[in-house]
Amino acid sequence: MGEEKKIMLSGIQPSGDLHLGNYLGAIKNWADRVNDYDCYYFMADMHTITVRQDPKELRRRSLEMLAIYIACGLDPEKNTLFLQSHVPAHAQLGWVLDCYTMFGELTRMTQFKDKSEKHKDNINAGLFTYPSLMAADILLYQPHYVPVGEDQKQHVELCRNIANRFNNIYGDVFRVPEPFISKVGARIYGLTTPDSKMSKSIPQGCVFLMDEPNVIMKKFKRAITDSDTERCVRYDRENKPGVANLMNIYATITGKTFEEIEREFEGQGYGVFKPAVGEAVVDVLTPIREEAKRLIADKAYLNSVYREGAEKASYIANKTLRKVYKKIGFYQIDKK
Repeated sequence: MGEEKKIMLSGIQPSGDLHLGNYLGAIKNWADRVNDYDCYYFMADMHTITVRQDPKELRRRSLEMLAIYIACGLDPEKNTLFLQSHVPAHAQLGWVLDCYTMFGELTRMTQFKDKSEKHKDNINAGLFTYPSLMAADILLYQPHYVPVGEDQKQHVELCRNIANRFNNIYGDVFRVPEPFISKVGARIYGLTTPDSKMSKSIPQGCVFLMDEPNVIMKKFKRAITDSDTERCVRYDRENKPGVANLMNIYATITGKTFEEIEREFEGQGYGVFKPAVGEAVVDVLTPIREEAKRLIADKAYLNSVYREGAEKASYIANKTLRKVYKKIGFYQIDKK
């Protein structure tokens, strides 16, 4: 009998349309790991409401995101795909972990500071305590690894602190997970803002997975490079961030090294390089977009995937929750 697979879990908020950064930094890598890990991937809809959402749009994105996940290669027969709000154990364990998370830890979270600055009219309790819910999202499934970008590493570290604190009091309850960060493609920057990660809030520099080919090509042709008079394709993150970002995108899609890319475009300049990167992206995203469109039209199928995913996720999550409830002293009703 083969060795039991290690567990991997991650999720993305359906707070905006998925973009190239989500795909290259996360989803593409998820699909590549299905044979090596027992994978749980979810749409973190509960996290979205720390910022006010249009209910109709949130429902649309929650369904569309599942379709895109599947179109990107996340086979629901091989991966557990589910919606966070369909598994009540997330909220239940989230409250318990609130009581084992220190105020000082939450005040140091950079995303709370950033979102508080952007949404000064809505600095709610959920915005402050959502790292505890994120810890619950993770610990419920006892994963070995959590694939994250560099900007999310702080959340995994807090999750580990909470898990260790709980285990030190009650024994071996939670597996303490490790962050899993890809070396290539882990952080994709905006085409017009190569010093900050690609974001839906700056649409002109953000390539959305459902963009049409002509829109994608236009965005790449307008991508910021640098003022280097030689217009040399060379990887230099500090001095040529725009070019470095385009090279990272091209490398992640083609599998080529930076040295190979430099040789491929030697002496050709940015006028050749930028459209070439755009074409590589179009080649990858076109079949994803077409398959996602087909799946979005089949709501009954997507509902069945969500239903089955929630059932499997709930079975695993509830086992952890029952153990936690017993450890902290919540009275359990005997089964008949």
